[in-house]
Amino acid sequence: MAAVQETVDRVRQIDVDQYRYGFETLIESDKAPKGLSEDIVRFISAKKNEPDWMLQWRLEAYRRWLTMTEPTWARVDYPKIDFQDLYYYSAPKPKKTVGSLDEIDPEILKTYEKLGIPLREVALLEGVEPAPGGPDTPTRKIAVDAVFDSVSVATTFQAELKKAGVIFMPISEAIKQHPELVKKYLGTVVPTSDNFYATLNSAVFSDGSFVYVPPGVRCPMELSTYFRINERNTGQFERTLIIADKGS
Repeated sequence: MAAVQETVDRVRQIDVDQYRYGFETLIESDKAPKGLSEDIVRFISAKKNEPDWMLQWRLEAYRRWLTMTEPTWARVDYPKIDFQDLYYYSAPKPKKTVGSLDEIDPEILKTYEKLGIPLREVALLEGVEPAPGGPDTPTRKIAVDAVFDSVSVATTFQAELKKAGVIFMPISEAIKQHPELVKKYLGTVVPTSDNFYATLNSAVFSDGSFVYVPPGVRCPMELSTYFRINERNTGQFERTLIIADKGS
């Protein structure tokens, strides 16, 4: 118990205002109306262009959530959450395709720099490749799925992973491109009805990462997901589905 109390004391000493990553990137966003209802669930599903089976899965979870009670935990003290005073969907407005680092939105570039992401990784996240004949420093390849607020803004090395049979993409794309896998495995580890927040997540998740490694395949590189909550007063509900098939 002494170790537990030490952890609690250390957390209480943290000055949130001095948190080095606690900054906001000033970019234009497309948001849902504030609050949570069936209309908001339908709004999220429509924004994602989801098939009807996914919408019905969400609505069933939302209706179940309405019958549940928010849990309380020992040694945790926080203001009561007003679930109607949040935005459940926020996405950066689409920007033009860029050809060099000089054309990237300066605010987005500053965000990566503040987070300590190397310049080469910035280039990968923004879809910019070095000019032919330019310097090519050997680096360890790490595939990244970058999620800002409610959407995945970039996923790297998808083509190279595909050659090995590995699928790595936003779950919003997997729902449409690989529905058989999503239907089979979604909610099998943590069921929709498992708990208050799992049920809420099932209703309003907006994006996240999807990974499928076929039987007997070793993934050729590390996979990493980067989640960033940028918009204020927004709940970020992401869903990650990782499927490692037999012997992988």
